Amino acid sequence: MREVYLVGAGQSDFGSFPTESYRSLFKTAFEHALDSTDGELDRRRIDEAYIGTLGVGGRQLGLVGPSVTEHVGLDGTSCTRIENACAASGVALRQAILAIRAGAADTALAGGVEVMNDMSSDRTRFWLGVSGETEWERMAGTTFAGVYAQMADAHMGEHGTTREQLSHVAYKNHSNGAKNPHAHLGFECSLEDAIEGTTVADPLNLYDCCPTSDGASAVLLASREVAEELTDNPIRVTGSGQASGRVGLFQRPTLTGIPATEKAAEQAYEEADCSPEDIDFAEVHDCFSIAELLAYEGLGFCEEGEAGPYIESGATMPDGERPVNLSGGLKSKGHPIGATGTGQVVEIYKQLRGEAGDRQVDGLSRGLTHNVGGSGGSVAVHVFEEGWA
Repeated sequence: MREVYLVGAGQSDFGSFPTESYRSLFKTAFEHALDSTDGELDRRRIDEAYIGTLGVGGRQLGLVGPSVTEHVGLDGTSCTRIENACAASGVALRQAILAIRAGAADTALAGGVEVMNDMSSDRTRFWLGVSGETEWERMAGTTFAGVYAQMADAHMGEHGTTREQLSHVAYKNHSNGAKNPHAHLGFECSLEDAIEGTTVADPLNLYDCCPTSDGASAVLLASREVAEELTDNPIRVTGSGQASGRVGLFQRPTLTGIPATEKAAEQAYEEADCSPEDIDFAEVHDCFSIAELLAYEGLGFCEEGEAGPYIESGATMPDGERPVNLSGGLKSKGHPIGATGTGQVVEIYKQLRGEAGDRQVDGLSRGLTHNVGGSGGSVAVHVFEEGWA
């Protein structure tokens, strides 16, 4: 298989933008990705495009990919739309990687876009509901927050995880997001604020939940031959893993873990010839605070049941042994569903190139992204390293 390199990455601001369209948001992200390359990449050299989106609100349910790619001058380029709920663009990234590895493309675009704030909150909740098990969860009245609340309650009951440990996720990620100019909720919060938030679905409160965001992201991938023309500061994709899990929470063997995370991570680690201990930093899927804690365990950053003490120890802070969600994560940066997976890669790209501004952490050489669809029905995990192979 051919080596694959990350040669550009960009995103729009994440937030609420009533005057923006999904086309304009994606154009912003794509142009930022082009501008981030060291050399000049002619957009006409892009062989394949993979665009992730859920299609919130029912707009342009068909041909979303060609609609955004033609808007940025890629009409004629082979384009595939990927829908895997919140993991849509993480899976789009994997498809772009596989195309280059297989020799079907020399250069590929992976990205995502979502507009979520141009309708009522009730209608938005309806569309978010399609990311889970419809008949036995959503139609029975279970909200997305309610599903993760069940997971949080089970983790607290089985492993002694505390309210304060859950709140450390918001405290840390808001602190990081306050340094990210693209963040939807770019403000700091105290640990006390996070603990005392208004209840949404017990035991989760407002500070445990990510916002509903509009936004887009795009990354550019290339074979080594093309990458050598574009950069002297290469970032190699060393591992790619994807797994599916049971869509309904009630169908799974456990409420305190996401089996698809473990399977996808195992595959990515094997390809990258590394272990969890070798990961310097990570962007993980923290749609709710409990999701970040479950990610620590599923990715092997700590033992099962130890995620609460692990975050409480400061291990995942910017000055900790393994910083997590330096971008602010979904909790602070935002969660435009289709754009989240490749949005995580934007932070990896900036950190490994030393271009993350006030949130830059020095000495990082290997990063990981972890993107979850729904409550664990689909997971994509990727590993990136600086330097040529």
